[in-house]
Amino acid sequence: MTRFAFLFALLVLPFAATAQTTVSFGSAEQDPDDPIEVTADRLAVSQDDGNALYTGNVIVIQGDMRMASPRLLVIYSEDDDEIKWMEATGGVTVVRGDDAAESQKATYDVVDGFVVMTGDVLLTQKRHAMMSERMVINLDDNTANLSGGRVKTVIHDEGDGN
Repeated sequence: MTRFAFLFALLVLPFAATAQTTVSFGSAEQDPDDPIEVTADRLAVSQDDGNALYTGNVIVIQGDMRMASPRLLVIYSEDDDEIKWMEATGGVTVVRGDDAAESQKATYDVVDGFVVMTGDVLLTQKRHAMMSERMVINLDDNTANLSGGRVKTVIHDEGDGN
């Protein structure tokens, strides 16, 4: 390979496709039947649809998963008043075991067991970090799929002293 061809491959080809990476996230399986605890500074319930809006220091706990944000909208199913999904906005943190992720927004599909985080996603696992625009956490198989734009990974060698 010529020097020019090598430089072209090194500099241009990484921009040709969007990256996608799947990693583990959390250490224990999420039980969808675990109770969901929500605490916040304020709660407003809509009389029209029964949905709930939590604001101010919102914390959601279910099993070993913790989610924190300034605002959380909770949508209930119409037939049995069970939580269908939640939408957290304003800067969101999700923690499971030793893994933590931050983003601008997150939706939690309680029925199917997926958390979708979007906007400046940062995943930290011990001393390593991954960044992307979108991350889908599958609570059933403890994986996270990062995508959207380019996925950046920062890996610290165990012996590098950082």
